[in-house]
Amino acid sequence: MADRSKVFVYPKDVSAFGFDWGRLALTVAPEVNGAERFSGGVVDLPPGKGHTRHNHPGAEEIIFVISGNGEQMIEDEKGNPVVAKVGPGCTIYVPESRFHSTLNTGDQPMQLFVVYSPAGPELALRELPDFRLLPAGA
Repeated sequence: MADRSKVFVYPKDVSAFGFDWGRLALTVAPEVNGAERFSGGVVDLPPGKGHTRHNHPGAEEIIFVISGNGEQMIEDEKGNPVVAKVGPGCTIYVPESRFHSTLNTGDQPMQLFVVYSPAGPELALRELPDFRLLPAGA
């Protein structure tokens, strides 16, 4: 059950989704604090790691680069990959259902803040073979 009083949330205070490529700590979501129209959280990517090409059917995504450097791929409306180097302060818009991927190309960790609208597509990550639920504070 969501705790609607959780309006100030740090990534260390919630369980996280762990993967071979990094982790996602949802700090705002229906199951965290009752958010109804979107969800979001902090993604940590170690050097050389990233998430592979995927999409979120029916949802848009915003990716904000907090720290680190990488390559972002987003397919155009014809399915052609468009790749750009991204770094701190860059906001990336992923249109609805568009395939995309992120790779940390730097020698330092890369941290992102991601927002999904509507909420929900991130829950499909629980079905990935390398998914593991990490306890808060881990």
